[in-house]
Amino acid sequence: MTSQDTDLLAQGRVATRLPAQDLERARRFYSEKLGLEPVDERPGGLLYRCASGEFQLFLSAGASPGTFTQMSWQVDDIETVVSELRRRGVVFEEFELAAVYGGGRTRDGIAEVAGHYRSTGARGDRGAWFRDSEGNLLSIGQPVR
Repeated sequence: MTSQDTDLLAQGRVATRLPAQDLERARRFYSEKLGLEPVDERPGGLLYRCASGEFQLFLSAGASPGTFTQMSWQVDDIETVVSELRRRGVVFEEFELAAVYGGGRTRDGIAEVAGHYRSTGARGDRGAWFRDSEGNLLSIGQPVR
């Protein structure tokens, strides 16, 4: 195999898909709570673009169990973002971190996560998690350098 054969997906853009049982309720949540508006829509779907990626909300009879992070935004100042989203009514999760992530627990909605990918140059991460109107678990992260 040549590198051209093995990097087919590496050349593609990643786009997240999130299920929504009520697309209008989800649209209101993303607009009112997160300040995001769809850049395009089609029957049963809303397309959103952020600085370096996109995601779609799609009408689905199914739902995520909400037991894992489905999408995350990386920000430069997590305290400011969490504070503003709280002001808009977003509720952040409080929980114990698994030992693999350094243990501990969230404090005021923000966790200190040990370790990071070496290629990023960060030594850790700070994270905060919340659920959208459809039960999808989303997060905000800030690398610690």
